[in-house]
Amino acid sequence: MGTSALLSPAFLMTFLVAVGCLMAYPEVVNAKLAGITRHYKFNIKLKNITRLCLTKSIVTVNRKFPGPRVIAREGDRLVVKVVNYVPNNISIHWHGVRQLRSGWADGPSYITQFPIQTGQSYVYNFTIRGQRGTLFWHAHISWLRATVYGPLIILPKRNESYPFVKPYKEVPILFGEWFNVDPEAVINQSLQTGAGPNVSDAYTLNGLPGPLYNCSAKDTYKLKVKPGKTYLLRLINAALNDELFFSIANHSFTVVEADAVYVKPFETNTLVIAPGQTTNVLLKTKYQAPNATFFMLARPYFTGMGTFDNTTVAGILEYETPLNSSSSTSLKNRPLLKPGLPAINATNFVANFSSKFRSLATTKFPANVPQKVDKMFFFTVGLGSSPCPKNQTCQGPNGTKFAASMNNFSFALPRTALLQSHFFSQSNGVYTTDFPAFPLNPFNYTSIPPNNTIVTNGTKVVVIPFNTSVEVVLQDTSILGAESHPLHLHGYNFYVVGQGFGNFDPNNDPAKFNLVDPVERNTVGVPSGGWVAIRFQADNPGVWLMHCHFDVHLSWGLRMAWIVLDGKLPNQKLPPPPSDLPKC
Repeated sequence: MGTSALLSPAFLMTFLVAVGCLMAYPEVVNAKLAGITRHYKFNIKLKNITRLCLTKSIVTVNRKFPGPRVIAREGDRLVVKVVNYVPNNISIHWHGVRQLRSGWADGPSYITQFPIQTGQSYVYNFTIRGQRGTLFWHAHISWLRATVYGPLIILPKRNESYPFVKPYKEVPILFGEWFNVDPEAVINQSLQTGAGPNVSDAYTLNGLPGPLYNCSAKDTYKLKVKPGKTYLLRLINAALNDELFFSIANHSFTVVEADAVYVKPFETNTLVIAPGQTTNVLLKTKYQAPNATFFMLARPYFTGMGTFDNTTVAGILEYETPLNSSSSTSLKNRPLLKPGLPAINATNFVANFSSKFRSLATTKFPANVPQKVDKMFFFTVGLGSSPCPKNQTCQGPNGTKFAASMNNFSFALPRTALLQSHFFSQSNGVYTTDFPAFPLNPFNYTSIPPNNTIVTNGTKVVVIPFNTSVEVVLQDTSILGAESHPLHLHGYNFYVVGQGFGNFDPNNDPAKFNLVDPVERNTVGVPSGGWVAIRFQADNPGVWLMHCHFDVHLSWGLRMAWIVLDGKLPNQKLPPPPSDLPKC
């Protein structure tokens, strides 16, 4: 086409009309940047699965174990229809999703919804705003998440790149926990007798226990890699009750993300990952394929007094080699190298590892840490006991029942979902708003515990105005043994501004807080025999559960809820519930 044609009156008129349309309708320009709606169908069905030479029926999504991968981009809307075909009640939590003004889709049973009953369905409808990275979804009722879980992968917006080298391949790796018996029977028996629950029989990598367990060599996860490539491993700890160490023999990781938030990259040979946490790492393979294969091992970190599953799950990292390569030994003849892992109770290693996480704190990915605090809270977290009912023999501490609490209140699930009660102003008889901001009976939290370890039961919440800046110090206690507790907050990310061992010192510890580039997470490990301080801006109206992500402690009552009131503007208010919200 010649220059004269380009400058012809007809062309200029067409060009000006096109520009005018784009200026009048900017959404046309932004269409490529706007998210799309992605539909998923979750059929909750039973499936027979064989592990450790035993076959049993488990609850699954779409007969898959682990469950299906949900993929979206930042800004996308997810519409997930869940249909319940099993005898159990069910609900699904989208772990780590902010759920801005979509609390009806958060998922914890009896907090934001009644569970979905047999033969019923519910559509979870929410938009992913300002988040990208690895999260996961899981059942949020009783112990059903033992088998009902899967990855939730949020890709950057189109034409956006990672703030690190583009990986050759991305691989989700989910850690799980396998029980030879029905996990529901395990926790029900524990709640009945008051004893600690029976521990799991194996850990799993992507649903497979691996060759270190009886009868499981054929059920081994194998990661096949090419030499000289960078892989992004999306690690998810979906285990019920155990923090895990993870390492690959003769390889190191570069940590680049935690809980779907980018972090300043750092290298490590061994990772610690708590239930509810996700970690993205870059794995750079060796330039030449070595004549060896490599164990990928995970085993627990534990400091408590009870029993735990002291076993090791193994996967295998294999290098692909050209068929005509003279250096390629048959896989069976290659040596299988094993990584070293820290001691089971390596608390100092865990604290050192945790301290390495820092937000990027760049212009594009800022760390918006609240610099001033409107409301301060101090919550103890730990175990305790409940009196044994009359005419019953209990197998917990000194003939009582095991319990767990925050500020010595063990949270009792209500019969009516909290969010509905709050939204329709029908709280009477459902919950009270007097959860204490500080322990009612202070003691030396990490020294010799008090003689009286009885907890108080109740459904108590904290009510805070919209946009309150909140600081919470979470203090472990030594009651029935000091141990790490992975605390998860629904509906929010928070900044981990400080942590330490012993009792929190309100006079001296705040001066050491990191208010510049603290890591931003949705789940944090309260150090065994120590404390952690978090801050968040309460900009999301609704009812938000905060709880230990060890399901045994959750079942024993280590949880509380925040009610964040509506703001004054329309976009600061929680909309009404969807019409298909499950009924009681």
